[in-house]
Amino acid sequence: MGLRIKTAVAITAVSALVAVLIGLVVHHRTAVNQLDTARSEIDQRLLTAVEDHAAGFDRPRTILNPYRMPGPLRRAVEQGKRATYLDRSGPESALWAATRLGDDIIVIKHAYTRQDRNLASLDEDLWLAGGLGTALAAAVGVALATIVGRRLNASARTAERIADGDLTARLKPRGGKDEIARLIHSVNTMADALAARLQAEREVTANIAHELRTPVAGLVAAAGLLPPGRPTELVRERAQRVRSLMEDVLEVARLDGDAEQAETDVRALGELTRRAVRAAAAPGQEDVAVTVVRECLVETDARRVERILANLVTNAFRHGAAPVVAEVDGGVIRVRDGGPGFPEHLLTRGPQRFRTGSRSGLGLGLTIAAGQARVLGARLTFANPAGGGAEAVLDLRDAVRGGAP
Repeated sequence: MGLRIKTAVAITAVSALVAVLIGLVVHHRTAVNQLDTARSEIDQRLLTAVEDHAAGFDRPRTILNPYRMPGPLRRAVEQGKRATYLDRSGPESALWAATRLGDDIIVIKHAYTRQDRNLASLDEDLWLAGGLGTALAAAVGVALATIVGRRLNASARTAERIADGDLTARLKPRGGKDEIARLIHSVNTMADALAARLQAEREVTANIAHELRTPVAGLVAAAGLLPPGRPTELVRERAQRVRSLMEDVLEVARLDGDAEQAETDVRALGELTRRAVRAAAAPGQEDVAVTVVRECLVETDARRVERILANLVTNAFRHGAAPVVAEVDGGVIRVRDGGPGFPEHLLTRGPQRFRTGSRSGLGLGLTIAAGQARVLGARLTFANPAGGGAEAVLDLRDAVRGGAP
């Protein structure tokens, strides 16, 4: 149940409760006042009847020494009191008044049906007013909850956009000083701080990579001048690894800058996949099986697609296990391996730079693949199939321009 429904239900419930309480209070006070008035009137008539009886004249509605009368009233009269009593034991209510004069008991009895009808009519009006008031409160509650819900949903959507990497997303302030206005201000402040921090991080990373470019290039050149031997091989391997890492960091910085543009042309996706897989194969590495279920033509940046597939295949061999299979099905490419699968944080948050899972290392390779997919306007998703292993899916269906070539 959403907050909007909860708010509307709460306002409606409170309104209904208030209407019931007000109805009970009004009913009770009306009934008490009505009974007090009736008792006062019948008591005055009883006094008049007593005076008439003492003068030797009894009115037609005066009852002398009745055989039947309510027990509480009889006991009060026997104690020498003048009393009134509302009797509801019969089919119709009746108000009694009685007193003793000498050896006689003088009684006045009036029907109480008119007062009961008035009270019943009042109850109907109270129920009607309460129902209308509750309905109006429910409508107002739904309207208020809708307004609040829209503002909260807008805040949530903006926060999700920020979490997805859109650091330009901001909420529009609507004025006021309520809690939602404070939330909007806090979200915008958080977004500004996060954008500034990430920008500073990217600039530092790019600057470090640029500063290291010349020394690393010199290191690689110097390693090439060393005399042949096992130590030279180790130095060259480490130098090439540092150079590769530096190039990856620079590529991540370029992708973060949102300045990259795809240069598209029409290619056969199956052949493009085969070429990318062959280029990614390391010496002595097991071949990747490429299966083309449905060939198609795509209008895309072939270099970027090859970069994505190369990183996916490299990641599969480095952190997964054989067999590694690339499957082309229309505009979708699936890269599967037989390893332990992707870690949970990757499946929920996507690739993150410089973060390596305990079971499947991610580093910068998948971060670059995800960034290149964004430049292409493609979708890159990760999953752990039910049969085991890991699966990365590159969806290029939006770029399909024809069927099989």
